[in-house]
Amino acid sequence: MSLHPRRRALRVQLATIVWLTVVWELLWGGLSVANILSGVVIAVVLTRLLPMPPIEFQGRIHVLSLLYLIVRFHADIFLASIQVAWAALRPGPPPRGAVLGVQLRSHSDLYLTMVAEMTTLVPGSVVVEAHRVTGVLYVHWFDVTSMDDVEKARAEVLATEARVLRALGSDAELAAAGLTRRPVLRRVIEAARSEGSGSDGRADASPDAGSRGGDR
Repeated sequence: MSLHPRRRALRVQLATIVWLTVVWELLWGGLSVANILSGVVIAVVLTRLLPMPPIEFQGRIHVLSLLYLIVRFHADIFLASIQVAWAALRPGPPPRGAVLGVQLRSHSDLYLTMVAEMTTLVPGSVVVEAHRVTGVLYVHWFDVTSMDDVEKARAEVLATEARVLRALGSDAELAAAGLTRRPVLRRVIEAARSEGSGSDGRADASPDAGSRGGDR
């Protein structure tokens, strides 16, 4: 059952206000009542005075994946801050940067915007351009010395996109992006299956494998 257009627009607007408030908190770097209230006020003013074109949201919120997205995002900020500080203070030549293009797997404006914002908020990476039609983000990456560093940077951006899709995307959107809902659980299951098949193979090689085969 689809929502009424007004109700759907209200839900999208509320989600936008919440997201802008979270970004405001991250920019201030501290959680307080004053920051939350000011973030909500600014988000409401922005959504009223500068309305954005409607963005279709076909997914749904997955609580555990959303919590993991938030925790991992804060961990990335912390680790990247240490890496950038060390790169700036270590002896030797100054760090070199590079602009690299990352082709996202999703074609949603919402997910592209979220990935671009989260990538920019992590120290050492800034999205300098986003192609809405092609879904390509051009990211300036700090301290790049080889092609391996370039591939690692692309992998980090794509990993952020995957976490966003698992937290907010639908099953159809995940399938279109070539992703699964719970990759860790899937790897555990596949490892258990492979281990089980390996033990079955060893059992078949034993002298009484024929009798056990008959029992099966």
